[in-house]
Amino acid sequence: MTTRLPVDLSKSYRLLNHGPTVLVSSQHEGRRNVMAAAWSMPLDFSPPKVAVVIDRNTLTRQLVEGSGEFVLNVPSRPMAGLTLAVGSVSGRESDKFAAESISCFAGDKVKAPLLEGCLGWLECRVIPEPHIQQTYDLFLAEIVAAWSDARAFRDGHWVFDGDGPRSIHYVAGGHFFETGDAFEVGG
Repeated sequence: MTTRLPVDLSKSYRLLNHGPTVLVSSQHEGRRNVMAAAWSMPLDFSPPKVAVVIDRNTLTRQLVEGSGEFVLNVPSRPMAGLTLAVGSVSGRESDKFAAESISCFAGDKVKAPLLEGCLGWLECRVIPEPHIQQTYDLFLAEIVAAWSDARAFRDGHWVFDGDGPRSIHYVAGGHFFETGDAFEVGG
């Protein structure tokens, strides 16, 4: 028989928070920023949509509201230190791109920068939903362009072979884990 343990409600979200951590990059009126976000998810297939939580007190929020766009960058293990760093400091206090020597490149559809070294990049345009943005800090967006590192994602599937790069997942307190080995259920 399975032993069930009670989970503190303030930690209950961690039972579902298994999606990859993303780096949200933004740009507006000559300013740019990047922040880490553990709470993002796909919403729909056609057109493809995502949701991401962007706290109202962040510079990223200001830039996303101003520009109506952002990029979800999917980092891998070599970027875990960077992910923790950009998630721990406000962009209002320092230029994270300079402080962390972040290299980036331009996307096709949005002005927000795409970060070098990631496994995937989703260029997104905000779908205005003022009530949920103000009440829950939740932003809905349509994916208008998407890119992947062919070592990790190709033909519409994650490819986690051997020592290849894998997405990372933040589980609080400075701890991450990498996506594990894929398996198939025969049928």
